[in-house]
Amino acid sequence: MHAIKPLAAALLLIALLSGCDPAKGGAKAPPHATDMAPTPSQTSLIAVPIDADIAPLRQQLERAVPRTLWTIDRREKACVPPQRVKVFGRKVKVTPAIPCTIVGRVTRGALRLRGEGKEIVVDVPLNATIAARDVGGVLKGETATGSALAHARIRIDLASDWRMQGKARISYGWTKPPGIDFLGKRITFTDQADAKLAPVIRDVEREVNREIARINIHAQAADIWRQSFTAIELNRENPPVWMRVTPQRTLYGGFRLDRLRLNLNLGIEGVTETFVSGRPDDPEPTPLPRLVRETPQPHLDIRVPVIADYAVLQPVIDRALAKRATRPFMLPKLGPMMVKFGPSTVYGAPGGRIAVGTEVEARLEARTGEPTRGTIWMTALPVNEPGSATVRFTALDINGDTNGVGGDMLILIGRSEGFAPLIAEALTQNFARDLDELEGKIKRAVDQRREGAFVIRTRIDGFEIGEIKAYGNGLYLPVRMTGGASVAYRPAR
Repeated sequence: MHAIKPLAAALLLIALLSGCDPAKGGAKAPPHATDMAPTPSQTSLIAVPIDADIAPLRQQLERAVPRTLWTIDRREKACVPPQRVKVFGRKVKVTPAIPCTIVGRVTRGALRLRGEGKEIVVDVPLNATIAARDVGGVLKGETATGSALAHARIRIDLASDWRMQGKARISYGWTKPPGIDFLGKRITFTDQADAKLAPVIRDVEREVNREIARINIHAQAADIWRQSFTAIELNRENPPVWMRVTPQRTLYGGFRLDRLRLNLNLGIEGVTETFVSGRPDDPEPTPLPRLVRETPQPHLDIRVPVIADYAVLQPVIDRALAKRATRPFMLPKLGPMMVKFGPSTVYGAPGGRIAVGTEVEARLEARTGEPTRGTIWMTALPVNEPGSATVRFTALDINGDTNGVGGDMLILIGRSEGFAPLIAEALTQNFARDLDELEGKIKRAVDQRREGAFVIRTRIDGFEIGEIKAYGNGLYLPVRMTGGASVAYRPAR
């Protein structure tokens, strides 16, 4: 009788502590959480420099601009104006105006293209060959040669519909004006040449503008846009990590000329999602959108979900409890109790908590008979300091599910110093090493690689750790990686 009274008092105390009805055998297992860790998504802007070779423009202009720009065969009434001398204060005509026939032509040499600032410059060498024949019946013929250099300066732009636009203006100057010396006078033919060159210059401007419009940026941009709806491997295994890119719009920040290459400053802004799994399906491509005039500021912003599956935590807990079972639990008023632990159960519980259940077989050292069997349930809240990969478990809550009133003592075991803190310590996971390894793997994996006709370059500059949370499918520790990325079109030659 004396032994029963302390036991009954202890059981009553345990029932009050546990908040459960001993007659009903204790609390049930915590419900399973059904929420899933989110698939992180963020907006990134990937640099997509497009290079357009303008060398074909020279070939097109060579075909479009004729070699002989103009010819002349015209009778002039006064190739040499009348000569006058002053006699007694009056000018007296000494010789009449001398007529002649002017024949000749202006041809161009090979065109030369170069980039200068924001303009394409087309150098057009001009060569003039002009002759004055039958000059007053005296000079039978003398040929004058001259040379000039014309510059077609083309200011180009990219319209919102991806068409190249060019506006050319051409200037030229005579480096050697065509002319001949006759009767001590220099007869030049620049006026005649200029008159003939004026319409030719307009024709060249028109041809240049026409050929600029034929540079097909749209096709290349559409190909890159379509290929950008893809998934990029960030880490091959342990764990496999993929980033899926869904482009939203294209930004255009101008261009620069590098010799005969036109470098367009383009960027694709899109949603980047990260998956810790096999390769996700590519998003469905959309048509190439209109161009947005906004200088792109390339940045890569991705969230890498580090998810610890609950299954990997079970052996950690089982090993810790097996080691603890080698010595008795000291229970107040009940004395030492030997406890055997069966396989544990670990899963996500509602409210961002983790639930741990372990099968228990307990026997007081001072008593004989059947041991008390049941399950001790514990829930805890995982927490970590901002930026830290060290995870702790707090807000421990113990409950039990036993095979009888006498088994409610298991709840007291659960609330003893040797149980809950032990499991919390075993569950405390330091993800720092895993995260360091993952960061190194991703940096190596995304550095540079070729995907078909595209060369993808990625760099990781920043690495930030977020707040851990328990979901139905695992412990979720968000990691943010920032850096830059570019996709260059480099088809195999």
